[in-house]
Amino acid sequence: MHPDNDLPALSTCTTCRFVEDKSNYWTAALYFHHPNGSFIRVPQMSNHNTGPGLQSGGMTIYYFQPNGGIPFTIFPKGFRMIVGNPMRRSDDIDPRDTAAQATTFRCFEGEDPGSIGAPGAFPDTFEFPKTPCSGGIRSNIYFPQCWDGVNIDSPDHSSHVAHPIGGFFNTNCPASHPVRLPLLFIEINWDTRPFNDLSLWPEGGQPFVFAMGDPTGFGQHADYVFGWEGDSLKRAMDACTSGDGIPWNCPVLTLQDTEDMNNCRQPEKVAEVVDGAYIDQLPGCNPLQRGPAQATMVPSCDAPSTTIEAPMPTEPPVAVNPPWAVCNDGSEPNPLPINPYCSDYPLLTRAPQAQPTVPPAA
Repeated sequence: MHPDNDLPALSTCTTCRFVEDKSNYWTAALYFHHPNGSFIRVPQMSNHNTGPGLQSGGMTIYYFQPNGGIPFTIFPKGFRMIVGNPMRRSDDIDPRDTAAQATTFRCFEGEDPGSIGAPGAFPDTFEFPKTPCSGGIRSNIYFPQCWDGVNIDSPDHSSHVAHPIGGFFNTNCPASHPVRLPLLFIEINWDTRPFNDLSLWPEGGQPFVFAMGDPTGFGQHADYVFGWEGDSLKRAMDACTSGDGIPWNCPVLTLQDTEDMNNCRQPEKVAEVVDGAYIDQLPGCNPLQRGPAQATMVPSCDAPSTTIEAPMPTEPPVAVNPPWAVCNDGSEPNPLPINPYCSDYPLLTRAPQAQPTVPPAA
C-alpha cells in the first residue's frame, strides 16, 4: 500500500462503527490443529458491549488519550506501524520492557461477565493458554505510542515508534521517540469453544496455531495503517473524553449499524481455501516452527500468490453468538456505564444471526 494512497477517498465503506474510520487493522488468523494433521480456521466473535447487533468477527479498536493531560498528536497521513514479531517463539523480552506486555491472551470462563463488565480473569498470558477456555480466548494488543516525529514508516515498520517507559498509561516516551501518539489498543475474540474436547488436544500441549506457523502465541503481532477522514480522529479525541467507550456518546462522528459494518467485506482474492473447511497445511508457505529459536522464512514458496477478480459477497455473513450479551436487552436493571441498553440507539438495532457450525474433520 503506497503511503500516498488516500484511504478515505479509495474506500467505499468501512467495517468500523464510525464511518470516518477507513484505517486498516490486521492481525494473523488463528487455526485449530487437528490430531490428524489438518487445520481449520477458528471463528471470531463479537466482543462484549459492542451491540446492538452481532459483528461478524473483527476487532474492537480503542484509541486512548494519554493520562494526565500529556500532549499528543494525531497520526499523520500514510502513517503505519507493526507491533509484535511474527518470528518470535519464546518469552525473550526483558519483563521490565513495556514491549514485553504488548501482546497477550485472556482466557474466558463461561458466561462470567467479570467484575467490571469485561469477561475473563487475570493473569493474562504471553503464550496460548495451556488449558481449554470455556468461553473462548481474547487477544490483547497494545501498539507503540511514541514516535520519532519524522518518519511515517521504517524498513522494519517498527523502528520509527517505541513503547513508553514503564507501562502503557501515564508514562513518558523515551528521548529517541519524543512525540506522543494516542494509544491504539485492539481486542480480538476467538471462538475456541468448539475445540475444547481434550481428546483433540496434544498431550502436554495446546492445539492452536497462528497462520504464520506459530504454535506458541509468542509471535502474535498486528499491523496498522492510518486512514481516518480529514481531522475526524482529532475532533473525536478532543471532544469525546468520557472514557465509557459507547460510540453514540461521541456525536462528532457518524455512526453506522452493524449490518452495514458486516456487509463491508472484501472477497477472497487468492485462489486457495483458507476458511470454513479443514485444510492439509496452513495457507501460504508456513510450516509449524515451534522454537524456541526465532522462526525463519521459507526460501522458495510455491503457494498461490496471484490475485483474482472475485465477485463481492451477496449473502450476509454469519456471525457467532458469543457467550455474553453485546448490549443490555433490559434484563439488567442497573447496567454498568460501559454496558448500554440495546434500545439506546434504536437505529443501530438489527436482528442477530445464527450460530455457525464447524465442519467435521476429514
